[in-house]
Amino acid sequence: MKRIVVILFYCLVLMIVCANVAAGEKSIAGEFGATSIENVSGNEMPAAKSGDAANAADGSDENLLGMMLSIFLGGIMLNLTPCIYPLIPVTISYFGGRSSSVETQSPSMGKVAAHALLYIIGLAVTNSMLGVVAALSGKMLGAVLQNPVTLVVVAAVLIGFALSMFGFWEFRLPASITGAAAKSYAGYFGSIFIGLTVGLVAAPCVGPFVVGLLVWVATKGSPWFGFLVFLVLSLGMGVPLFILALLSGRIPSLPRSGEWMLWVRKLMGWVMVLMAVYFIRPLFSEVLGAVLLALAFIAAGVHLGWVDSTRAGFRAFSWVKKGVGVCGIITAAMLVWPLMVVGESIHWQAYSEKVFEDAKNSGKPIIVDFAADWCVPCREMEKRVFRDPAVVENAGKYFAMIRVDLTERANRETERMVRRFNIDGVPTVVFLKPGGEERQDLRVLELMPKNRFLLRMDDLRNSAGNSGK
Repeated sequence: MKRIVVILFYCLVLMIVCANVAAGEKSIAGEFGATSIENVSGNEMPAAKSGDAANAADGSDENLLGMMLSIFLGGIMLNLTPCIYPLIPVTISYFGGRSSSVETQSPSMGKVAAHALLYIIGLAVTNSMLGVVAALSGKMLGAVLQNPVTLVVVAAVLIGFALSMFGFWEFRLPASITGAAAKSYAGYFGSIFIGLTVGLVAAPCVGPFVVGLLVWVATKGSPWFGFLVFLVLSLGMGVPLFILALLSGRIPSLPRSGEWMLWVRKLMGWVMVLMAVYFIRPLFSEVLGAVLLALAFIAAGVHLGWVDSTRAGFRAFSWVKKGVGVCGIITAAMLVWPLMVVGESIHWQAYSEKVFEDAKNSGKPIIVDFAADWCVPCREMEKRVFRDPAVVENAGKYFAMIRVDLTERANRETERMVRRFNIDGVPTVVFLKPGGEERQDLRVLELMPKNRFLLRMDDLRNSAGNSGK
């Protein structure tokens, strides 16, 4: 029976890893959200108006959900590191009151649930505060976070902490802090105290990943998003212990600690390496950026699946390792394949005052796309929306399509266009009736699915009385 539970446990680990990779790839759709424009007139412009979590994340509910799922699964994986996993039985025992010499009777389910819930609350309070502080610090930095040098520095920090996860150096807090955090207290306060301080006690394993996540959250500049990210991370770390506490005594013992936990730690290190590569991806062309990320996934898959020499006492572990390796290679193929199958794209007219005036006089509705080469969501819009056959066909038949390139310091014509439509960030797509009057309700400030974009095109065409003739 125990061997069956062990096999199921490792299968769960494999599913978590594969789902984490899949969710991370889904959330890649627009990592930097609606990016503020820094150099349109030589002065910093305000951040994009959309300050909600969806825009702070990626600008789409689907991508936000995928990202949160990825973070939740990352929290679960942190429980499998060498610093936390051996403490799980002790923590669960504490929830049941069995560590106390006073209590001898079996604790009630309600009491166990209360202790476990307070543990999660403690986790959430500490982590969420860190997320909000990191986001506020990033917000104060403003447009500096869009500077290529800043992106390189952030990537270097992530790589540095990834090396800690690989064992090249040890992330340690001062002994006075870890000693204070390791104290135990009785009762319900003890459970919430464990949750508040578990990150300090387990800093060598958890610290690098959490700090890397803090750096990423800082680049978003959204306190609400920072709170949400670390709340979800806390749930990922706490919910498994909550479930195990409720089921303690009804399930066989957990798999034994061993070398496999070092492998999990290396897995989290590769997650940070992939984050670093993705941070610097906007500095390269679309093709080169995708290739670099694909190579990183291949390296992670090969190392974790076959090169790493970590062994465990169960055959299922080798299946998990090879499964993770296959997931990495498949993800790399998913990144490269779209580059080989490139469909026809919209024919955009480069913006100039003359082009814009001609479009207004053409009698057609007008779509103006404000974009930049360094804007990741702009690239995703180009790949996922502007190359869709239905979108391309509608654009060619019924609309005047104009693109305003904001990659470099703009000239006066472009600056005038930005101010005319009050453009705060990219990507932004404005929809104009024939003659140049904007439909404000159709404006796009984020990455969106092609079907929603097509609906906006149809709405504009119908409101303009354009029958397509």
